[in-house]
Formats: sequence, structure tokens, C-alpha cells
Amino acid sequence: MTTVVKDDRIQIEKLELGPFGTNAYILVCRNTGESVVVDAPADAGKILELLKGTRPKYILITHNHMDHTGALAELKSTLDLPIAAHPDDAGRLPVSADQLLSDGDVISFGDIKLSVLHTPGHTPGSTCFLTGSYLIAGDTLFPDGPGRTGSPADFKRILDSLTGKIFVLPDDTQVFPGHGNSAILVKERKAFEDFSARSHQPNLCGDVLWASS
Repeated sequence: MTTVVKDDRIQIEKLELGPFGTNAYILVCRNTGESVVVDAPADAGKILELLKGTRPKYILITHNHMDHTGALAELKSTLDLPIAAHPDDAGRLPVSADQLLSDGDVISFGDIKLSVLHTPGHTPGSTCFLTGSYLIAGDTLFPDGPGRTGSPADFKRILDSLTGKIFVLPDDTQVFPGHGNSAILVKERKAFEDFSARSHQPNLCGDVLWASS
């Protein structure tokens, strides 16, 4: 467990769980103690332990891949919290979503408001969650590149998501991805601009890195 944010308003804890090193995040309102879980990769007991002393309100899902949902059924059974996901991914979750999210929705817990950003590309229903200068990005954006895509059409979709929803955010936005370390948006935007200035094969997709693809 790593505390990645702690300010007067919010505390964000990161747990790296499961065989794929998937990040789960727990966001806690500092004023009220209310919390949300973002993604449920594995090891439900570790997530539950970290929730002690808070008042959890939601389980939010960035996308439906199994490495992000392996502990979802156990968390739902134990906590009986509403699960929220985008409808384009909700049908392939291991348990049914209780709330379907749309782009522009706001999830509130305590004094915190999370804006929902629908960012298709990695999956059709990929979703990011933004509060202030903190972005929980799922597998949409990592340090040095976008999330993996399965086709050139999906790669175009993820680039559209990034340019339309993510790279328009302020420079100091901190990006907390579904795997690995955090990033600062200004650095990722510059790397993308350098990538975009070069020519690329029309069938580009898969694991793309801004610097070397």
C-alpha cells in the first residue's frame, strides 16, 4: 500500500494486487471519512483491510478486464456497495453493475466530487475518474504511452479519447494508471505531441510507446 495523495481534501491509497501488478485505488474524503474503491484486481482482504476506519460508498470500475475485477464479487458480497461502470463494459463484469455511468456524470462521496470521463479505446467502456488535479486513469494512459489496443480502429479511439478528454486537462494533473507508477500530464502531453509529429504505419496498435513507436 502506498499513499499517493494526501492533502486537506482527499487521501488516495494505491494497492498493487494480483499477478499482473494491477493498481486498486481507495479515495477517502478527509473531512467525512467516506470512501470509494476504484477497481478490484485481487486480494479482496487487503482492500477490505485498508477500508477499515472509512465509510465506503461505491466500487467504481475503470474497465471490465479480469485483472481489474478479480476481487469484485467478493467485495460486493462483503460490502454490499453499489458497483458503477460504463454500460459498454458492464455486461462483461463478473457481477452485475448497480449503476451505469455516462460521460459527464458526477460521483459524490463526502465532500468529494468525481467527474466521469468515458475514454474508449482500451475497451469500449473504459472510464477515468477526475477530482481536482487527480486523474484515476485505468488503462487509458500510462507513463510513456496509451493503454494496449487490439486494432488500428481501437488505437484511433484511444487517441481520440486522450486528445478530447485527457490532454485538455491542466498541466499539473497527476495521472494514476491501472498499472505502474503515476505520471504528470504535461510530460505525457509533450511526449504525445512528439509522437504525433512523426509518421507511423496505418495499422499501428497494440502496446504503443510515445518515444519508440
